[in-house]
Amino acid sequence: MPARTLPEAAFARTVLGSGPGLALAHGAGSSVDGTYGPILEGLAAHHTVVGVDYPGSGDTPRSTTALSLDGLADQLVAAAVAEGLETFALSGYSLGGPVAIRAAARHPERVTALVLTATFPYRDNRLALATSIWARLAETDRDLLAEYLTMMAMGADALESMPDEQVRQAIGFTAAGIVEGTPEHAELAPRADVRDDLAHVKAPTLVISTTQDWFTSTRLHHQLADGIPGAELVEIRTGHLPMVERPEEWQRLITDFLAEHGS
Repeated sequence: MPARTLPEAAFARTVLGSGPGLALAHGAGSSVDGTYGPILEGLAAHHTVVGVDYPGSGDTPRSTTALSLDGLADQLVAAAVAEGLETFALSGYSLGGPVAIRAAARHPERVTALVLTATFPYRDNRLALATSIWARLAETDRDLLAEYLTMMAMGADALESMPDEQVRQAIGFTAAGIVEGTPEHAELAPRADVRDDLAHVKAPTLVISTTQDWFTSTRLHHQLADGIPGAELVEIRTGHLPMVERPEEWQRLITDFLAEHGS
C-alpha cells in the first residue's frame, strides 16, 4: 500500500533525544509537556521523541472548528516525518490513544510499535458523562473544573494518602495546567470511536491499564487489548495520571516494550 499523503506539519512540536523514533500523542486538556513531562528525558535517552501539541495547547493556536481524529493523527505523523523519521513507534495517552490508533491504521507502513495508556476505543456511558461535565466546566468555571479533575483523575491510593493541604496544592496545580483548547478536546473525546480501526493495527501493541481509573475503565482497556491483534496488556496501579502517581514505572513499561520490539 502506498504511503498516504500527509498535510503540512502545522502544530507546535517538541523534539528531544536521538535514536529510533517515538511519536507522542497527549491527553485532552493537556499538552506534550503536561502529559509526558515527568518522563520525557527518560524516553529521549534512547529515542528521538517527537510530540505535537493539539490546537489550544502548548504553542498551537486554538481551533475555530471542531477537531477530528484524522486531523490530529495526520498532524502527529506529519511532524515525525518532518523531523526525519520515516518510521517510528507511537505512544498515546487518554485521548491520545484513539489519535495513535487512527495514525497506526492510516499509516501502517510508518508505525513500528504502539503503546496505549489509560485510553479507550470509544466512549462508554461513564466517559460520556465525565467529558460532558468537563466541557461545560471548562467554559464556565475553571476553579470547579480543577476540583472535578483532581477528584476524577487521581487514583484512590494517591488521593487518600494526601493531607488536606496537599490536596489543595494538587487542585491549584491542575487549575494552572488547564489549556485554552480544553473545550474542543473534551468535545472530541466522546466522538472518538476507533473500534473499526483496531483490527487494522499491524504493529506490536502494549495496552497499559490504569487500574484505579475513573475516566477510562479497565473494561475499555481490555476491549482495546482484545481488539488489536496480538496486543499485550499490563496493569499499573494508578488512577488516570501515571505520570504523577508512578512515573518511573510508567516510563519503564514503555521503554522495555519498545526495546523488546526493536523500537
